[in-house]
Amino acid sequence: MQPFVVKLTSLAPGTNRFTWHAGAEFFEAFGNVEILDADLEVTARVASHGLTAEASCEIAGSVTVACDRCLEDLVIEVETSFEEQYTPEDDELDLSQDVYDYVCTSLPLQRVHPEGECNQETTKYLSK
Repeated sequence: MQPFVVKLTSLAPGTNRFTWHAGAEFFEAFGNVEILDADLEVTARVASHGLTAEASCEIAGSVTVACDRCLEDLVIEVETSFEEQYTPEDDELDLSQDVYDYVCTSLPLQRVHPEGECNQETTKYLSK
């Protein structure tokens, strides 16, 4: 089974729990070149109700991006979640797009190291 894809026909009655890992390759598959690395744990609770399915996901970990100021690696902690109701067209529920979207929208618009932590060789040229 692919990560983030739940086979609805094989679910046990009630709520089912899944745990997946998302790394850099997950974001590369979406063509995202801003996220250089990732170490995220995605925990999903999925319940099927015949024609519909409910999913509740919690995403926690970190992603690495380039600092907007010095271009060095910057690790950003991620903690986000979502709850959605789906009407799948077949017997699979693919949560990949939602996981990707919620992680990307949880990141700050300006991605910089805390004051004094940027590469000083680079930042000395910014004040000239």
